[in-house]
Amino acid sequence: MKIKGLRWWVVGLIALATIINYIDRQSLSVLWPEIAADLYPDKSADEHKSIYAIISIIFVFSYAFGQAIFGKIFDWVGTRIGFVLSIGFWSVATALHALAKGLLSFGIFRAILGVAEAGNWPGATKGNAEWFPTKERALAQGIFNSGAAIGGIISIPLIAFMTIHFSWQAIFVLVGLAGLLWLVPWLILVKAPPKAHPWITEKEKEYILTGQKNEDVEEDSEGEEEGYVPNTKELLSHKQSWGVIIASAAIDPIWWLFVFWIPIYLFEVYGMDVKSIGIYGWVPYVGAMLGAWFGGLLAQNRLKAGWTVNKTRKLVITLGCLIMLPSLLAMANPGAPVTAVLIMAVILFGFQTAIGNVQTLPSDFFSGKTVGTLAGFSGMAAKLGAVGLTSLVPWLTSGGNYTPAFIIGAALAIIALASVWGLCGKIVPLKKK
Repeated sequence: MKIKGLRWWVVGLIALATIINYIDRQSLSVLWPEIAADLYPDKSADEHKSIYAIISIIFVFSYAFGQAIFGKIFDWVGTRIGFVLSIGFWSVATALHALAKGLLSFGIFRAILGVAEAGNWPGATKGNAEWFPTKERALAQGIFNSGAAIGGIISIPLIAFMTIHFSWQAIFVLVGLAGLLWLVPWLILVKAPPKAHPWITEKEKEYILTGQKNEDVEEDSEGEEEGYVPNTKELLSHKQSWGVIIASAAIDPIWWLFVFWIPIYLFEVYGMDVKSIGIYGWVPYVGAMLGAWFGGLLAQNRLKAGWTVNKTRKLVITLGCLIMLPSLLAMANPGAPVTAVLIMAVILFGFQTAIGNVQTLPSDFFSGKTVGTLAGFSGMAAKLGAVGLTSLVPWLTSGGNYTPAFIIGAALAIIALASVWGLCGKIVPLKKK
């Protein structure tokens, strides 16, 4: 049996895993009022928020370190088994939330969830490098990233709807079960990498493998057919690696600024209730979804037109950052709530335009096991950056003035741009020093 376009089925499954990932992580925030009333009936609303904040910090820190941990795991065991471990553990951890009785148990289950969910990102980057030629990688990354946006769009209303019919314990079990069910088509479909997969057509296999030989590498370079695969110490000795890491650490907090704070911003600035937030709050994620597709398609179009990887990546990343910059500054005084959420949509459009190409940089510079390792390090840096900005937001937005937070977001976009143009330099496969 042969399947035409097998690589698109693979990236489709990874995008679906990302949607499940976002539903799993958003469940706690939607269900927390019910959980707090059930487990802590004698505590005040402020005490409930404090407990939730501690649990959330545990998740984000675990998620940050999980990026590096699972980057290594994917390099050791491969994409197929790496995803089985990642989504298998996070699905079980989600279901175990149903057994939580307090801060300690929630913290333990949330830590496992954070570490395991983090594997989705280095895994997707490595899967992208395996299954797609260079000219299609940004599009594939865009499809994967759109899963995060779609997850953001549907997760809150979905979980809210489920509360009508199920207890919070049952919802955690059902959501966890969805991830375990995902493993069935994954294990059936992704039997091996494209070079050895029994269901891939010869035409597609040749297209993928031939397209992975970067045109910027000299044909007569010895030992470059498989690419440069340095150890971790060598990897971190390259300024290009630090360019990827710093760019990720700067740009990623912009996404989390909106993921964490959109509902609170709408409540504080516009006095919206939960129903109104539900009406408005999903709009920015539509911009994110469209940006993920746009960034991938634009990169693919330019590469097919004969542009180099270096020129293409820098164009798309620069365009995304330049879209974000004035939009972030415009959030200082957006006017009506409709205008505010539309500007947010433009910001997330710009973010997703850029981020898919930032995330392909590890596979542009290196090959083999190094791709997952660098993707893991950059992912960890990105989440630590998000932790830093998230911890500052309550102080920055004291009195309901969010302007300082948006100005910092604009500064981070500039830092990301400077890292790509400065530290990354010319984006070509690196050679041994």
